Amino acid sequence: MTSTLQLFLIVSSALFSIGLLAALSRRHAIFILIGIELMLAAANLNFIAFWRFGSQPQPPVGVMVAIFSIAIAAAEATVGLALVIAIYRHYRSTNVDQLNQLKG
Repeated sequence: MTSTLQLFLIVSSALFSIGLLAALSRRHAIFILIGIELMLAAANLNFIAFWRFGSQPQPPVGVMVAIFSIAIAAAEATVGLALVIAIYRHYRSTNVDQLNQLKG
């Protein structure tokens, strides 16, 4: 089966939709972070697909942006999980509905 830009965009939009659904419908902080990571993976897939199916004599800009985005996602996951652990230690819950005491 030959891969086309349309196939990559369909997979990317499905991945983004699943991530958006996970981020908006869940109340658990870890699932919200996983949904955000899925959305970032969909964006990376778009960067790579548009670079791959663009005009051929071009530098690998899409790959460089995707690698930079992966590094940002790793840092975001690290900070996010550290915040979730700190909140869990203090409130003994990671349910975002129960965290109304964090309002300033």
